Amino acid sequence: MQKRSLFFALAVGAVLWGFGALEARAANVNLPTTLDQLLVTGATTTVAASNETDTYSAFIYNPHGFSPAATGVNVNAIGVGQPEAGISFTGAFSAPQGAATNVDYSISFVVTAAPGSFITDAALSGALSAVGTGSSATITEALFNANNVSQLVGTLVITAANESATINLSTPVTSVLVQKDVLLISGTSTGANAGASIINQEFSSAPVPEPASLALLGIGMTGFLAFRRFFKRTSVA
Repeated sequence: MQKRSLFFALAVGAVLWGFGALEARAANVNLPTTLDQLLVTGATTTVAASNETDTYSAFIYNPHGFSPAATGVNVNAIGVGQPEAGISFTGAFSAPQGAATNVDYSISFVVTAAPGSFITDAALSGALSAVGTGSSATITEALFNANNVSQLVGTLVITAANESATINLSTPVTSVLVQKDVLLISGTSTGANAGASIINQEFSSAPVPEPASLALLGIGMTGFLAFRRFFKRTSVA
């Protein structure tokens, strides 16, 4: 009886370990992929550039009833082998032709720098179009400190007339919550339409100074001030 109970416990443990291993593998999604794969709870993806490695997580997508659905949005890595890492969303984001219709999409995610680094700036670019009277295509982005979401560290805006923008974060942070709003307004004239097919997002990271380096800097500054004070006294004498 005791052996049977022990065997049952080991069997249950093996099954649970197997499920845990599957869950761990499912959490790491390789790019390219479709956005629905990143909407799964716990899903993350990593993009490695030559100078930094960023991890993306906590994806949320709301097309507000319009297409494309998450399955129709492709997510790609950009900057692989380049100095800055980023991701790209591609899909047929659009407003119906000539109907004066407002179409609003929202995309949010969290980007985290590698351990020992913080994110210093962000860049937003894309391929937007606005054809006809009253048509417009705008992407507005708010960047928050993911560890303190009440702290806004930057905003970015691009339009069909100006498809790129870059900003230095007001405060370098280890993790950024990105809240992106894609607003497309079709005009009233015949054939008027608005759309966005590519949305690129890039970030720059920098190493956090090590405590030892900061201590050496402090010692150096102290020594410099002491030498300066001694030099003044010698000159007076």
